[in-house]
Amino acid sequence: MNIFSVLHILGLLLMFEAGAMLLPVPFSLYYQDPDFIAILISAGITFTAGLVAFLTTSFDRDLRPKEGFAVVTFSWISFSLFGSLPFVISGYIPSFTNAFFETMSGFTTTGATILTNIEALPHGLLFWRSLTHWLGGMGIIVLSLAILPFLGVGGMQLFRAEVPGPTADKLTPRMTETAKILWGVYVLISMAETLLLLLGGMNLFNALCHTFGTMATGGFSTKSASIGAFNSAYIHYVIIVFMLLAGTNFALHHRVLTGDWRAYIGNREFLFFMLIAGVAAVLIGADTLLLRYDVIEEGIRHTLFQTVSILTTTGYGTADYEQWGFSSQMILFFLMFVGGCAGSTGGSIKVVRILVLLKFIYSEFVRLVHPHAVVPVRIGKTAVPREALNNILGLFILFVLIFVGGTLAMASLGLDMQTAMGSVAATLGNIGPGLGNVGPTDNYAHIPLFGKWILCSFMLMGRLEVFTVIILLSPSFWRK
Repeated sequence: MNIFSVLHILGLLLMFEAGAMLLPVPFSLYYQDPDFIAILISAGITFTAGLVAFLTTSFDRDLRPKEGFAVVTFSWISFSLFGSLPFVISGYIPSFTNAFFETMSGFTTTGATILTNIEALPHGLLFWRSLTHWLGGMGIIVLSLAILPFLGVGGMQLFRAEVPGPTADKLTPRMTETAKILWGVYVLISMAETLLLLLGGMNLFNALCHTFGTMATGGFSTKSASIGAFNSAYIHYVIIVFMLLAGTNFALHHRVLTGDWRAYIGNREFLFFMLIAGVAAVLIGADTLLLRYDVIEEGIRHTLFQTVSILTTTGYGTADYEQWGFSSQMILFFLMFVGGCAGSTGGSIKVVRILVLLKFIYSEFVRLVHPHAVVPVRIGKTAVPREALNNILGLFILFVLIFVGGTLAMASLGLDMQTAMGSVAATLGNIGPGLGNVGPTDNYAHIPLFGKWILCSFMLMGRLEVFTVIILLSPSFWRK
């Protein structure tokens, strides 16, 4: 492990984070909020720490997988650590544990909050809170690869360690160009959503904050009632569409934008993703339309919104789904383990892995009937390599084991079983709202202090696909 290379890159990233912290300042000044002082102090501390790390170390251009895993994991921890400073220094979240929880939830696009009155925060802090979503959505390292060309050397190690999904699509031979393309598509779609929300009556501040939360599939809102605070069918439908776009592989968006109009319908994962969303919405709608809403359009809208929000792991809300029937709540709970497509900003296990697992189960049934048959697992016409299949099976098993162990750990801290299961599923899947006392109208403020740190680790593992974080806990990883 070349620790100096890791610290050198971390120093650069922290200086970049310090620059990003200045973006909320204009909103603080415009709304005449005093929080800009805390933000400036935090940016200064972050920049100084980054500069010291950068100047006292050097970078080895031969970046190995070990350094890649370390850079990615420690950069996310460092960003959350220094990103919590504005909340602590301003005094609006005086507890460091709560501030770290909120910031980790932001950067990992989880959207779980400890805030009981979101509107009480000044505009600068609210903007920074939402901006952490947007920066973490496409990825801190992917953005760094786009703007720091020298990281392109060995950049594939960083890219694979951070980008969600079983495969990391390299759109061009040069890693930096791939990163620029992905972030370019991300920015373009974000601009489109912001414009549409402005046309729907939102002011620029709210439009940007909710675009950040949508495109990152994060879920932080400037309102305690989330999207439900905006009593506008137009805004609800706009966010539904963009949640679906954010939950789709951004490489597909790039293909469509460059003229391949059939990219969506030719992609098996995307079609399966839309099928899951459609079937789940119909099944939940059978409950909500008949029993919960007098106006059919309203029932369809809220059903579709909550289904897409949970499936894409966004976590926005327009209705309290815990008031729906038990079957509807269970469908939403199972959707928490599906997530978005590979290469999207969505969290959890990912649609392509679920598709591969289902095809693998089918192939095993075929082998039972025809023991000598060769039944490859295919996605479309492409056979899934045994190495990729083993990786998917391993991650799925590890994900389930962490969920079970995490649930038992949270229950041992005094949480009821429904809340324990909901909190672990919602943080490990980077969703935000769960079930029980961490449902869509609740928050995580009541979680015991140790429990918040456990959930922070789950957020990180969920965003970095478990293996990237777990591997750092292995003693063999640190041996020469």
